[in-house]
Amino acid sequence: MVKITAAEVNKLRKTTGAGMMDCKKALVEAEGDFDKAIEILRKKGQKVAAKRADRESTEGAAITKVNGESTAGVAIVLGCETDFVGKNESFVTLAHELAEVALGCSSKDEFLAADFGGMTVADKLIEQTGVIGEKLDINAFEKVEAPFVGSYIHAGNKIATLVGLSAAVEGADVVAKDVAMQAAAMNPIALNEDGVDASIVEKEIEIAKDQLRQEGKPEAMLENIAKGKLKRFFKDNTLVNQAFIKDSKVSVADYVKSIGDVAVTNFKRVALG
Repeated sequence: MVKITAAEVNKLRKTTGAGMMDCKKALVEAEGDFDKAIEILRKKGQKVAAKRADRESTEGAAITKVNGESTAGVAIVLGCETDFVGKNESFVTLAHELAEVALGCSSKDEFLAADFGGMTVADKLIEQTGVIGEKLDINAFEKVEAPFVGSYIHAGNKIATLVGLSAAVEGADVVAKDVAMQAAAMNPIALNEDGVDASIVEKEIEIAKDQLRQEGKPEAMLENIAKGKLKRFFKDNTLVNQAFIKDSKVSVADYVKSIGDVAVTNFKRVALG
């Protein structure tokens, strides 16, 4: 029987994140062959992943990363099955490490195929499923590129947001974070009126008309009054038109303009669930 040293076990543990006993068993089974031991742990992950394929990974961590130039950012959700795992320090660390990889990718598919310590991100998720014993998934991947990108992660890693601004002026960092916090708290459906799907607009107009009919308003007046209600809908549900949460007297768009000729160009919001 090949003698397995503590140093070898520790090296495998650091490489894979697996527990000490799992690493020792894998090394014993592999007769000391390090690469073979990694493969054994991966196969264990595949078996666990197959068993838990129908489970829901609605807990986890929502994480953002922005590049050093503040011109690109990503927001991901690393999903797991339980809140207990989602709050675990090593799990959150893994989510941050994955987000760093995601920053160099333009889509979820590219991200899953990207290299992560000698294996693809998809394989890493399977490996860690075996280590943790819960289904792991990338439940969300969003990217924003702009002259200035800011981000915000809500306490507990439940919600993460990105905001793009049209110019990298002085104060852009503070404003972008404030707007990202706004998006996290108020969950707007679109950046502005143009971003709202036509089917949603039609539905809101019909709802307004039905309410007005019930109030006894004349049919000839319904269209104009409904359009007025639609403006209120846009004010409540589109980011730049919402009242700014730190000063409800101004809109988000007006707050952003307070630092210069700047506008919000894009935002993305990801959340658990």
